[in-house]
Amino acid sequence: MKKKSSYLKSPDLLPISHDGRKIGTLGFAVMWVGMAVVLAAFAIGGAGVQNLSLGWVILATIIGSVGIGLFMTITGDIGIEHGLSFPVYMRAPFGTLGTHIPSIIRGLTASFWFGINTFFGATAMNAILATLFGFDNWFVCYLIFAAVQLINTALGIKAVERFADLAAPIIIIISAWMYTTLSDRALEQGRDVWTWIESPVTGGAAFTAFLIVIFSNMGFWATLAADIPSISRFIKAPKYERSWLKRNKSSLVGSVIALPLTQTFMVIIGGVAYIAVSNYDPVVALQEAASGIVLGVLLIMIIFAQWSTNASANVIPAATIFSNVGGPKVPFWAGVFIAGIVGSVVQPWSLFDILIPLLLIVGGILSAIVGILFADYYLLRKRRVNVHDLYEEDGQFRYFHGVNIAGFIAWIAGGTAAYFLTNYSFLVGFVVGAAVYYVLAKYWYFNVYQQAEIIDPDDEKYLGITVGRDWVITDGEEAMEEPKELSS
Repeated sequence: MKKKSSYLKSPDLLPISHDGRKIGTLGFAVMWVGMAVVLAAFAIGGAGVQNLSLGWVILATIIGSVGIGLFMTITGDIGIEHGLSFPVYMRAPFGTLGTHIPSIIRGLTASFWFGINTFFGATAMNAILATLFGFDNWFVCYLIFAAVQLINTALGIKAVERFADLAAPIIIIISAWMYTTLSDRALEQGRDVWTWIESPVTGGAAFTAFLIVIFSNMGFWATLAADIPSISRFIKAPKYERSWLKRNKSSLVGSVIALPLTQTFMVIIGGVAYIAVSNYDPVVALQEAASGIVLGVLLIMIIFAQWSTNASANVIPAATIFSNVGGPKVPFWAGVFIAGIVGSVVQPWSLFDILIPLLLIVGGILSAIVGILFADYYLLRKRRVNVHDLYEEDGQFRYFHGVNIAGFIAWIAGGTAAYFLTNYSFLVGFVVGAAVYYVLAKYWYFNVYQQAEIIDPDDEKYLGITVGRDWVITDGEEAMEEPKELSS
């Protein structure tokens, strides 16, 4: 019992205090630029211009990116208000044991992205070796590049992380250069990048193609829409601020402005690449557009950019989840290699070819979780949370042997509905997941397993930064700082 309790109170899972939040508005916006500069986004643009003009693809991307940014800000309030991470708050709608299942899904998704980014880096490495030494085997390059990244992360070597700050501007520079070069190449072939379409569609087919671009962009960031509290808990926010907009200002600037601008830029480059060379794979497009030293330098930049972003955005989050779920028997280094193995077994070189349908399916499954979070946090608890019980084995979130059955039923219903209505995946998954969870929890499950903050909706007891409170979790006697004590 003691061991289980200590596990729930792992130091990396404790609430972040007001003083511990170091990310400001500009910092979060810059962070989003770094996160959104992802070469895989080229696929959305390349697939989009096969049926729509680039202008319509851009409009759909903006709609989808702003939409997912709003969803992120909504769920991000969990981190800003209470300082809670994604796996901790998920104990409320899924149970202290059940939270591991959606957390594992998050870890698997991060592992998949590790594989895709490693594939990009490996093909760039292979192109360099083929040019210089005549060695041409991308799979061997993949194995080498994956192993180097995993060993580096497992050993905690920090040297490569210095490239992280350079990764985003490097890719932006490469992309801008590609846009200029590939646009000229397209014009030479008589293709205007703003009007050319490979297979134009009209009427209902055009509307469907437009929706696919919207929900592909939403599916691209669906994982982070659920997981965003793990980041937002580090964002600065004013105490005693009851205005939702003012409290979440920094989150809005990053998720609704910085993300859509960067995402749209990356999608444009993918579209232009396909128009010019009939391939949206960034490495292939570069090889078509450049040669000699210029090509070599650009390919090296891609390798280091994938390395640095992979470590922070994919390997470390996945390894942390696998390590937490596995307990003491699965140390962090083991979690690192589990992430690498999972990301490779799925054959990421094949995933990239089916990325758009995959984004729609994964986006729908994960959107149901976002809907459940919304219903649990806003509609049922009304932002009030009995935080202390989230860290107790026998507290109100233990439910049935540690599982909130209502949450899992809602997740299955939302994910299934999204799967069968793929073109509307994120919206369908969110609405169905939220509606089913609300009904089951309100009229069934929370009558069986009563929730203190719903029975007694007291702001002073169950709100966080809005009433100036830092949540304090101890191993012994429970302690809770009162707002007036924090303000002194």
